[in-house]
Amino acid sequence: MNEDLGRLDTEAIDPRFSKIDTLSTIDLLTVFNENDKSVIEGVARVLPSIAEAITVITKRIESGGRLVYVGAGTSGRLGVLDAAECIPTFSLEDGVVVALIAGGDTALRTGIEGAEDVLDGALADLKKMNFSSKDALVGVAASGRTPYVIGALQYAKKLGAAAIALSCNLDVESSKFADIAIEINTGAEILAGSTRLKAGTAQKLVLNMISTVSMINLGKTYGNLMVDLQVSNVKLRDRAIRIIQAATGCDGRRAQDALREARDQVKVAIVMILLDISADKALASLKASGSRVRSALGKPMNT
Repeated sequence: MNEDLGRLDTEAIDPRFSKIDTLSTIDLLTVFNENDKSVIEGVARVLPSIAEAITVITKRIESGGRLVYVGAGTSGRLGVLDAAECIPTFSLEDGVVVALIAGGDTALRTGIEGAEDVLDGALADLKKMNFSSKDALVGVAASGRTPYVIGALQYAKKLGAAAIALSCNLDVESSKFADIAIEINTGAEILAGSTRLKAGTAQKLVLNMISTVSMINLGKTYGNLMVDLQVSNVKLRDRAIRIIQAATGCDGRRAQDALREARDQVKVAIVMILLDISADKALASLKASGSRVRSALGKPMNT
């Protein structure tokens, strides 16, 4: 892995931006905004690969496996962010979606020099969590050549786990060790080599898709409503009540009462109201239908 990093598009120096330090603030912001538009186009070109990855991840989680993100620097931080937000958004049990970052938690706020260059750097943490063939690993590396990520992908392949590589260059090293490669050609950054910019944006978009669509496939939503959110503060309680109202057409008082009877389980409250049954019966109906509201209501998936 001593390749010439300068050949990577994300490391390229784009002459179009050679005088950005002479621009006014508004002109510089316009340059950023225009340049960022290419990210959406780049992600659109790899939607089939993202869909393939989501199908595999969904099946793994349904069978008791986990989704594990592995990355370094910005890529690692984005993975940690996505994993952390899955818990309150979808009421996931801690440990179903996990993220490892080179250098550990300290690297979330401070750059840990050299941590990303250790090929087996993630192995101890993967072994500690009993990472196995049931799980899916997404190696996130803008360059596609980060040793820390490649080592994790190699380990996943060795165990028979699903190995997915997400990068922002084409024909990269990490893809060689993956079952599914998601390669987004984000090109040169405005600030040469600063992959927290377009590359980071592209990775964030893809991670949003991977986690959210996987959760939708797992029945964590009803329509576009977050019916599995954790009611853990005033804001989320208010949101839960509005979700129940939107799903059932009831008034705020009925939604509030149902949420209380359902012990803050939004799904249970919705099924209670729509089927006019008790909380216990609503919970039993959900359990019998794989915790999917639409199935519990006896509605086909396309209605």
